[in-house]
Amino acid sequence: MSTSEHDTTPTPTFPMVRSCPLAPPDEYQRMRATAPVVRATLPNGAPVWAVTRHAEARQILSDPRISSNTGRPERPRGPDDDRPDDGFFVDMDPPEHSRFRRLLISELGARPMDAMRPALQRIADTAIDELLAAGAPADLVGMYARRVPSRVLCELFGIPAGDHEFFESRLRMLSVTSMNPSVAAEASRDVRGYLRELISSAEREPDNGMIRRLAARHLPTGELTTDELINMGFLMLLAGYDSPANTISLGVLTLLRHPAQLAALRADPGLLPGAVEELLRFHSVQDWVSFDRIAADDLDIGSARIRAGDRLTVLAASANRDALAFENPDEFDIRRSAHHHVAFGYGIHQCIGRNLARAELQIAFGTLLTRMPTLHLAIGVEDLPFADDAPFFGLHAMPVAW
Repeated sequence: MSTSEHDTTPTPTFPMVRSCPLAPPDEYQRMRATAPVVRATLPNGAPVWAVTRHAEARQILSDPRISSNTGRPERPRGPDDDRPDDGFFVDMDPPEHSRFRRLLISELGARPMDAMRPALQRIADTAIDELLAAGAPADLVGMYARRVPSRVLCELFGIPAGDHEFFESRLRMLSVTSMNPSVAAEASRDVRGYLRELISSAEREPDNGMIRRLAARHLPTGELTTDELINMGFLMLLAGYDSPANTISLGVLTLLRHPAQLAALRADPGLLPGAVEELLRFHSVQDWVSFDRIAADDLDIGSARIRAGDRLTVLAASANRDALAFENPDEFDIRRSAHHHVAFGYGIHQCIGRNLARAELQIAFGTLLTRMPTLHLAIGVEDLPFADDAPFFGLHAMPVAW
């Protein structure tokens, strides 16, 4: 029997209100205390099993009985499920999912991302130069936290400098932190059209950027179609913009609110990789929207009976605050061993861009802390415009001075 069959407790509904801007909704703690999976409701009214705890989150994300395939006929569908199929591999299971990931490993593995670090450093330095030149107060979100990821993506995709402004403007329009559907649709058309042009130039410039390289290698062999490659690229843009941008802005705010740890980080840059992992755990900006699943078979989780066709969503921000996995989970601690967080997911669907994200975040934070030692907020935390009603949690703006 399902835990919800005779339960009269009101069902939690997404999105849930945050009482503190730097913590997940209070409801998450109550849900974790109730059960590893709890019945909840999505914004479109669809029922869902919300996975609340760390161990069960990793179980769900790696269990072959749990499907990511949005094309399954038993999946409850709604207006938020209107996604393209070709190449949108996060919504696929093996072997289709494996085929696309295999093609991307050569571009996004640890070795090519290490080779990209000098370019990432140049991008961060240029953004700091522009921030300093603008003068205080300046918006850290618009001038740094969003500018760095957008330029990193331009570098990765081989976007010429003359097109950076156009491309960055379309990424801002696509941002799910403040998405307007009609604006996003226009930006989507522009970006897809631009990716198609990149692909058409692959024969002339086969080594200029990830999209052209993939096109030159795999379109002639039939391993990829043009539509698949366009959607793969579009997916990488969605994943590679909002998440690092929000982690940078929230991370800077968190460090400013923990001056002793900020001082320790400035004194010992060797703490930076661990600090990035802790920031990823602490904020988990990609929460329930990024870990959508369907049960392909019946299974039990705790006392809950999950039926084939039931929808599940892993609450990353809840799992990453689970006291069974992290001691004193609501405390921010840059010396914590937090590598087992699920901010990037887990299992075969773990974020394929995590090597790039880690390198990008380490350089973005390290550069900012080194070059702006007197950085501080220009307004009170209570006046900051948090995007607490958006699928990816973040900040709309963050005025700073130095």
